[in-house]
Amino acid sequence: MSTIRIAPSILSADFAKLGEEVRAIDEAGADWIHCDVMDGHFVPNITFGPDVLKAIRPHTKKFFDVHLMIAPVDPYIEAFAKAGADLISFHVEAGPHPHRTIQAIKAQGKKAGIVLNPGTPASAAEPLIGDVDLILLMTVNPGFGGQSFIHSVVDKIAQIRALIGGRPIALEIDGGATPETAPLAVKAGADVLVAGSAVFKGGPSAYASNIAAIRKAAETARGDWV
Repeated sequence: MSTIRIAPSILSADFAKLGEEVRAIDEAGADWIHCDVMDGHFVPNITFGPDVLKAIRPHTKKFFDVHLMIAPVDPYIEAFAKAGADLISFHVEAGPHPHRTIQAIKAQGKKAGIVLNPGTPASAAEPLIGDVDLILLMTVNPGFGGQSFIHSVVDKIAQIRALIGGRPIALEIDGGATPETAPLAVKAGADVLVAGSAVFKGGPSAYASNIAAIRKAAETARGDWV
């Protein structure tokens, strides 16, 4: 398995100065930048579209992990790819043809990920496992930041890790990640942790220590079994 990567979610950033916030988390030690795109239809919130992604892309060279919580997905893949996404993930629940969506993402030269909601079984990933670069498990119900970690997903993390086996597929969790919950996800097999509120609390002067605290907790837990 690769090292633990921390992916701060800009959903929790100050949208009035998003470029500054992206630079700040980059300098504070973020590995990836997680961009939550919500449409007010598939999930009960609206965030931003490809134009905002394009606007913040010059502020960092870090990997843009773009999580599309939208339906339909396919009509927007090209726009997000051109706006600067490095990886585009989408919910298997959002449409009837996930293989076609993966093919569309790959056709843009981007890495492809699938996302499973808390109530979606691990088996939903099985038909797609040979085609993806990342599997993201929601550890909250998608739509809002600041929610509490759903502990029942931990078993599903372990199931997906077993399904991945030796394949070069990242296993990401999104929702409620803190220094207290990160070890649970990592012990079960996660290697990418999306954190919003836990990173952005306290303002820019706290970002580095917040990221470091999550990383230390995760790596300590991982050391217990790797």
